[in-house]
Amino acid sequence: MATTDLTAQTFEKTVLDNDIVLVDFWASWCGPCRQFAPVYDAASQDEGNDGIVFGKVDTEAEQALAGAANITSIPTLMAFKEGVLVFAQPGALPQSALQDVIKQVKDLDMAPIKEQLAQEAAEKGGPTA
Repeated sequence: MATTDLTAQTFEKTVLDNDIVLVDFWASWCGPCRQFAPVYDAASQDEGNDGIVFGKVDTEAEQALAGAANITSIPTLMAFKEGVLVFAQPGALPQSALQDVIKQVKDLDMAPIKEQLAQEAAEKGGPTA
């Protein structure tokens, strides 16, 4: 599966409608972004990663989205599982580190995380997950 360009209009739906979504926040002028791009693209083509959405957000074209995601350094990789942000880290990862992140996200048990989110929401008087 190839990478998918995400915009302010498609970001939330993509994250909520897919089990695992990785998002690379990048810009064309960014050297480390250009270094990370082939690593990220190769991971998106890996058959072992079928079912994972590999999204890309051009921070120049999507400045409001990058701001809403609190992006202060690029590239930044974010991972969402079942609609919950479970990983965010700036910097260009080598292939082995990216594969390690993907494995950890795949293996992550979301039940205790969702339970904690529901408890926090209940304490704040908000809706539960």
